[in-house]
Amino acid sequence: MPYFIVLSTLTDEGSKTLKKNPGRIKEVNKELEERFGVKVLDQYVVLGEYDFVNIVEAPSEEAVLKAMVELTSRGTVRTKTMPAIKVDDFIELLKE
Repeated sequence: MPYFIVLSTLTDEGSKTLKKNPGRIKEVNKELEERFGVKVLDQYVVLGEYDFVNIVEAPSEEAVLKAMVELTSRGTVRTKTMPAIKVDDFIELLKE
């Protein structure tokens, strides 16, 4: 399955929600997998321009697109999503 990097930034509303319910992060991860087949493989809180860096696996670009539209439509987060290829897979691709 394809991999994607999702950079996300909380809105003011998202920060309020997270402060009240820190477990919401895990709830959203579970929802992404159940509703869209988008599995969060790794997730980091970061400082700087973005609040989170997420590495996800999804059945397709369309699945990630639908999931991100759902999340951003709530008004609690903004995302930037990029397709990613594992280095070993890239090396094999170049050998073809």
